[in-house]
Amino acid sequence: MSDLTNSSLTELVDLIKKKEIKSEEVTNAYIDNVKKSKKLNSFITETLDLALSKAKNFDQKPNFNGLLSGVPLAVKDLFCTRGIKTTAGSKMLENFIPNYESTVTNNLWSEGAFLLGKLNCDEYAMGSSNETSFFGNVINPIKENTVPGGSSGGSASALAANLTPATIGTDTGGSIRQPASFTGTVGLKPTYGLCSRWGIVAFASSLDQAGPMTKTVSDCALMLEAMSGFDPKDSTSIDKKKEHYSKKLSKNIKGLKIGIPKEYRVDGMPNVIEELWEKGKKVLKEEGAEIIDISLPHTEYALPVYYIVAPAEASSNLARYDGVKYGYRSSKGSNLIEMYENTRSEGFGDEVKRRILIGTYVLSSGYYDAYYLKAQKVRQLIKNDFDKVFVKVDAILTPSTPSTAFKIGEKKNDPISMYLNDIFTVPTNLAGIPAMSIPAGHDENNLPLGLQLIGKPLGEQTLLNLALSMESKINIKQYITKWWEK
Repeated sequence: MSDLTNSSLTELVDLIKKKEIKSEEVTNAYIDNVKKSKKLNSFITETLDLALSKAKNFDQKPNFNGLLSGVPLAVKDLFCTRGIKTTAGSKMLENFIPNYESTVTNNLWSEGAFLLGKLNCDEYAMGSSNETSFFGNVINPIKENTVPGGSSGGSASALAANLTPATIGTDTGGSIRQPASFTGTVGLKPTYGLCSRWGIVAFASSLDQAGPMTKTVSDCALMLEAMSGFDPKDSTSIDKKKEHYSKKLSKNIKGLKIGIPKEYRVDGMPNVIEELWEKGKKVLKEEGAEIIDISLPHTEYALPVYYIVAPAEASSNLARYDGVKYGYRSSKGSNLIEMYENTRSEGFGDEVKRRILIGTYVLSSGYYDAYYLKAQKVRQLIKNDFDKVFVKVDAILTPSTPSTAFKIGEKKNDPISMYLNDIFTVPTNLAGIPAMSIPAGHDENNLPLGLQLIGKPLGEQTLLNLALSMESKINIKQYITKWWEK
C-alpha cells in the first residue's frame, strides 16, 4: 500500500474499520515520519512508545464503535493530558505533569483515538508565528525558514508534514485559522462554548476556543463531531444535543446568501489576496449561492478591543503562576515577594510579560473604565454588527490572513506588525461565532493562502457544507518536498 500518511483521517478510519489495515501499521507510519522530522521542531513531547502499545492493544481487541477507532493523534501542548507533560510552550510549566485529562482530549480518546505526542505552540498561546515558545520556533514544512503561524504552529506544521492525520488547536484571536492558512490546511474555530475549555491552559477565558485542524473538510467535520459536546465542568459550555456534522455533510449550497464585508479590504493588502477573494466569490456563485455586499462598521475597532480584553484576561489568568503550588519556582530571593518576582520574571517569556503588563495596566485603578470597560462596550457593538448582518445572509466570506507565511524573525521585534496578522480573524472571537479557514490558492512563491468562512452562532454545519462545496471546486495541490528529511 502507498504511504498511509498521505491518506485523510476519514480514509484511515474507514480502512481500519474495514480491517484492510491495522492500527499498528498506521501508527508505525506516523512514528517513522515523526522521527525524521526533528528539523521542524513540531513536537515538544513525543509519546511514540505509548501510541504503539495502544495500537497493538486495539488490534488485539478491536472496537469499531468510535468515530476515530484506532487512529493516533498529536495535540497542541495546551491541552492537559493525564500523566503526560503539558507545558503550554513555557518554561513556567516545563515539567508540569497533570493528574487529569482535558475534556476535549478525553472526548477524542473515548472515540477510539490515542495520543502520539504534544505539539509545540507559542507560549501560553500568545503569538502569531510560533516564535515565542520556550522550546524554540516551529518551521513551516511548506518552505524552510518560514513561520507556520501561531499560536497553533506546531499543530499546523505537524499536520502539513504528515506527522499526524489530524490535530486540535486553540483559537483566541485566530490561532487555528491563521496557521491553517499559512500551511494550506483546514482549521475551524467553533462557536464559543461548543467545545469545553476544561483542562485547557487558559489565555483569555472569554475568547479561548478549541477546534479541529485537518487536511480536508470531511476530516474537520469528523473531528468536530468527536471533540464537541456539553461539559458540566465548564460553566461556559453550551448545553445542546450533540450534532452529527460528518453525517450531515453536503455540497448542496444552492440558495445560501453569502456576505462580503467592505471593511475587510485593508490598505496594502497584496493583489494576490484580493484575487483569491474574487475567486472564492466566483466559486460560490457557480455553486448556486448568492453574493451580497454587507457592512460590519465596527471592524476597525476589533484589533484594539482584542488587545485590551485578551491581555486583561491573561494578566488575571496568569496570576496563579507564582511558584508556590506548581510550575517553575526561582531559587533566588530572600523572602516570599522576591521569590514571586523572580519566578515570574524568569519563568515567563518576553511576549507573555508584555501582555501581562498591558493587561495589568488596563485593569488598574483609574484606567479600568477608560480602557477595559470601554473595550467591552465596543465588543458588544462588534457582535451587534454580526447579528444584524446574519438576518440577511447565511455566512460571510473573507480572506483568512492579510499575507502569506513570513520569514522566521521578520516580525519578531515589531509586535504591532505581528498583531496585525490577526486583523481578519479577531472579530469572530470577540463575537463568539464560528469561522473556518480553507486552503484556496498560492502566491508566486507557492506559499498557501486561505479563505475564511464566518457563520452564525452554532452555524458550523452550514460552514462545513460551504467549505466542502468550495474544496471540491478549488481542489488545491500543496507543494511539499520533505526537505526536512534530507
